[in-house]
Amino acid sequence: MSTADRTSVPAISFEADATLVAELIDDLQNEQTALISADLDMIEQMVDRRVGLLQALGEAANTRYTALAAAGFEANENGMSKWLELRSSSVLDDAWVKFQKQLAQAKELNRLNGVLINKHFLRNQEKLAVLQGNATNSTQLYGKNGQSRGGSSTRASFSV
Repeated sequence: MSTADRTSVPAISFEADATLVAELIDDLQNEQTALISADLDMIEQMVDRRVGLLQALGEAANTRYTALAAAGFEANENGMSKWLELRSSSVLDDAWVKFQKQLAQAKELNRLNGVLINKHFLRNQEKLAVLQGNATNSTQLYGKNGQSRGGSSTRASFSV
């Protein structure tokens, strides 16, 4: 490839992606704090920021994919991996591994926040049911063997 051809191909980079994922991790950690303390005002303020952050992440990934395609690679993560293999740069490889770990961390934080949101939702559903008089006997009773007991008590007979 001539020097002129190389300059017409967009630069392949994931620096913008990595910066945005670091911001996303920070945002998810702040959301988790707000969920734990049930700070609804803070959570509402975070919604618009999160939408903008996710859009920016999508744009950064699309820019990277476009550059990969222009350089003759698949416009996806497989293409990125092949591009990295050809570069044989430990600095780039380390940065890519760090980026992949950050993505995994962001996914796990998002999953945990989803669990917290679900717990808040279930708690609110229970409170609404009580207020509406629709609450069933939600108190769990346990027998001596640790098994929950229902309304009827039956004993199994065993013969020796």
